[in-house]
Amino acid sequence: MPQILRLAAPSVTGLMAWTLAVIYDGWIIGGLGVEAFAGVALVLPLSMMMVQISRAAFGGALAGAVARALGRGDLAGAQARALHGVALECLLGLLIAMAGLLGGSQLFALLGARGAVLTAAEAYALPVFAGCGITFCMNGLASVVSGSGNLRLPALCMIGITLLHLALCPLLVFGMAGWPGLGVAGAGWSLVLLNSLGALVLWRWLRRKDAPLRLVPGGFDQAAAREILRLGLAAGISPVISNGCVLVFAALAARFGTDVLAGYGIGARLEYIMVPIAFGFGAAIVPLVGRNIGAGQAARAERIAWVGSALVGTICAAIGTLCALWPSLWSGLYTSDPAAAAAAALYLQTVGPCYALLGFGLTFFMGCQGAGRLGWPLGGSVLRLCIAVGAGSLVVGSGQGNPQWLYLVVIASLLGYVGMMVAGTLRRPWARV
Repeated sequence: MPQILRLAAPSVTGLMAWTLAVIYDGWIIGGLGVEAFAGVALVLPLSMMMVQISRAAFGGALAGAVARALGRGDLAGAQARALHGVALECLLGLLIAMAGLLGGSQLFALLGARGAVLTAAEAYALPVFAGCGITFCMNGLASVVSGSGNLRLPALCMIGITLLHLALCPLLVFGMAGWPGLGVAGAGWSLVLLNSLGALVLWRWLRRKDAPLRLVPGGFDQAAAREILRLGLAAGISPVISNGCVLVFAALAARFGTDVLAGYGIGARLEYIMVPIAFGFGAAIVPLVGRNIGAGQAARAERIAWVGSALVGTICAAIGTLCALWPSLWSGLYTSDPAAAAAAALYLQTVGPCYALLGFGLTFFMGCQGAGRLGWPLGGSVLRLCIAVGAGSLVVGSGQGNPQWLYLVVIASLLGYVGMMVAGTLRRPWARV
């Protein structure tokens, strides 16, 4: 526990700063009206999915591969994995950017966006997709730095980006000195510009001659590329499913009206506060687990994952319970509309305390990434999506007028996610593989 806390402190601090930026964006955009916030609520899962794929999925696979190589004492192998991992991150970011720019509007319409809500979603999505390659590049570089054991520099980059975003975002959204601003899109363009700056800082550090792990040009290493691609693609399924669940629930919530959709968006945004906490601890757990696996200490690696995940689950339970008891502490940051606030309160009071499951599951998944064992965690992710689509559609299709039934399905999906992951790991512990 002391080692986890010590190594996780920089990452948690940096990711909490990034969380502040997420809250701040919602507060700024909330000033543009309920329709603007509802439109952003449809884009946010896609935006978060890109961050999770690049930082937690491919990034976790990359950090784990680098850490395992260093644990074996293979510096050349670690450098090869770093180079191939960053290249694959950039390529994947460009592919997702093309898909989002070509099909984003159709997706938002399919999810129920109409009129001003669709316009806001399209405006916010443009910079999110256009800057996807930059986001993937920065997160790939941060993962290499973290996998080498330096968790402080990526955290400092996130803190710096957040501080600059606090000043730049409102200027781009609302304008200044007679310039009308960019509206909803301004918040997205602010982060794109600042992510470019963060990528440059990380790149320069990895090119230093005295860096413990340098990003140096080299030939194609088939084994390194195959390892990153295999684990990265497998892990990438999880955030796609996780954010797909949020999109499914958002689409189902839209059937109850714009106020319920906006309220769900406010409540579900709390889930994205849990994600940085889990990633912050996970950024420490992945290299710890990877180093121990590489050194042949599988039992200790598994103990690290269990202890870290239980700690994050406890933290997320405390935050969720606080928002359930006093929902206005959270919903008041985003809206003063009574109907939207009431819908958000219902969501928080129903789901809030159960975010312990989400925090535990996300962190344990990252521990499994460090170990290179993703079978059962991926099965849990698929089960979560199946429950969301199947049970959620039944609740809405049955004509139930109370969205609380839909929120109970959210809890059931989290139970399935964690239950399968835990049962599978207990059945086949890492030390016995």
